[in-house]
Amino acid sequence: MRTARRATRVRRNRRRPGAPGTQRGIALVLVLWLTILLTVIASGFAFSMRGEAIAARNAISLAQARTAADGAIERTLYELSRPRVPDAWAADGARHAWTERDVQYLTTAVDESSRIDLNYANELLLKGLLTSAGGLDDQAAARVYDAILDWRDADELRRPNGAEEADYRAANLSYGPANAPFETVGELARVLGVTADLYKRVAPNLTVFSRQPGINSMTASRETLLAIPGVTPEIADDYIERRRLALENKLQPPPLPQAQAFASGAVPVWRIHTEATLPDGVTFVREAVVRPMTDPRRPIVALAWTEGARLPALASDGTAPLAAPAISKPETNARRP
Repeated sequence: MRTARRATRVRRNRRRPGAPGTQRGIALVLVLWLTILLTVIASGFAFSMRGEAIAARNAISLAQARTAADGAIERTLYELSRPRVPDAWAADGARHAWTERDVQYLTTAVDESSRIDLNYANELLLKGLLTSAGGLDDQAAARVYDAILDWRDADELRRPNGAEEADYRAANLSYGPANAPFETVGELARVLGVTADLYKRVAPNLTVFSRQPGINSMTASRETLLAIPGVTPEIADDYIERRRLALENKLQPPPLPQAQAFASGAVPVWRIHTEATLPDGVTFVREAVVRPMTDPRRPIVALAWTEGARLPALASDGTAPLAAPAISKPETNARRP
């Protein structure tokens, strides 16, 4: 009898929630869940740290590439400022490449008169760019040209096809014309009638730094040459080829007859494009517009200092493609030593 009662009590104890065996089972389940939770947290932390490490490494590489590209600007300035010896660099658009400490460099320079100045350009030259590169017809080009003049002149008198304050208000724009010369090429995008597509087409061929009514055909791009009245694609391509051959043979490029009425000599303002590529493939592109000064305390003034786009690859025959220069980010005035 006693044995039966003892067995009954044992069975009851086993069924009670607070029994030692039940507690051990619950503790085991809790330990398993806690282990899983810690594993998930640790995996997430490790993934996050890996991402941060990659981002930090990329940031360091980008900073190194940016510094290298800025250094290439300095070297190009030195080479352009050297006496005119046979191996001296010139602002003629030729590409110069070298490798230093496993960093690959590519640089090119042209004088700023290779582009059309928004503030000083000859009327036919600027209208020619709007039609050839911009794709506008003569009537639309005349409207945009007058709007450009109304933007940069100091008066409120509206030209026949132009736009003044009232026209911008009628177009629901919160601004009006600056009534002052263009400070940057990017300002052109605000002129009434200049669409995003038109700006993208013409901006690479414009400048505000040459202060010349004409262009230097010896360094101008194909699209800029096509803006000259009477220059056809065939004439431009033939001239660019003859110009390239002359430069390769260290000769003075020939003049373009159609450009004589719009000719401008080289100006002491250089547009320098540099690319620096690290061994890990990170590349930074710097584009600067600089003016050499006679003051030895400040030999160079940077007029623009922007991040640019990479140059197009050379053709199979080693020549550069006959295409417009790539658009860089909007130019900003800069002051650098």
